[in-house]
Amino acid sequence: MNRKSANLAIISNNTFEATKAVNLHNYDISSALQTTLEFNELIAIFSTKIANKIPHSAFIYTNTEFDLEVKSGVFTRHSCNYALKVEQQQLGELKLMRNHRFSDSDLRLLETLLCCLIYPLKNATLFHQALKKAYTDPLTQTHNRTSFDDSIKREMSLAIRNTQSLSLIFLDIDHFKAINDTYGHECGDTTLVLSAKWIKESLRDSDIVFRYGGEEFVMLLSGTDASGAELLAERIRASIENHTIAYGMEILKITASLGVSTLRENDTLKSFVQRADKAMYIAKNKGRNQVVVAK
Repeated sequence: MNRKSANLAIISNNTFEATKAVNLHNYDISSALQTTLEFNELIAIFSTKIANKIPHSAFIYTNTEFDLEVKSGVFTRHSCNYALKVEQQQLGELKLMRNHRFSDSDLRLLETLLCCLIYPLKNATLFHQALKKAYTDPLTQTHNRTSFDDSIKREMSLAIRNTQSLSLIFLDIDHFKAINDTYGHECGDTTLVLSAKWIKESLRDSDIVFRYGGEEFVMLLSGTDASGAELLAERIRASIENHTIAYGMEILKITASLGVSTLRENDTLKSFVQRADKAMYIAKNKGRNQVVVAK
């Protein structure tokens, strides 16, 4: 039996007082949920802590704001589903599953126990919203330089530890200063926004794009060797070249120059980045609108 989604809203003083009482009664659950701000850990803890009270074989938690799906267990026919929110803030949707139907008493108890989860989920939401804002370029909605500095250290460490390929693509929009000088900064901003969009459309789900500064973007490609990175860079270059920008009464054609480097055994962070950056400038010096792979 599928239970239709229900909003669990904690908005009134009376409900809030009831929630505090529930949390005191279920102190073990509430205290365990205060130990993390990660969505996947919160849902796993909640599932484990309520297992004796509400037996279930699996859970699925989705949060569209963060493009997140967390699931675990054996997925079966019967489920109950709750859309969670507090004070008009959406907190995601939780589904529990098992091989026999949830009784009305089970659902009433579950709805009580969900009160323990609401505010930890709200805290996690606020934390990740702040983190997302701190790591996002407001104009292009790509990751920013701060995010790149953190991400590349992590990805280099993972690649070395797991003996996996890791590649970088540096991209610079050709003649960007001339666009700004001729058509104005608003047109320049439009060029950056659309270029970021076309880059994202060319990437795979596992790839990350960052605005490195000005008109420069960087793509971090985990599990990608030199030939794969070159193919992807060429796809990005062609996508940008094949699009046009309509700005006022003007039609603009833009191009980009790209440099590619792949992590080597003796690389430092500095050498890895500088090799891709240098390859990009070689592409510009050779006539622009091309891809150069670092030697």
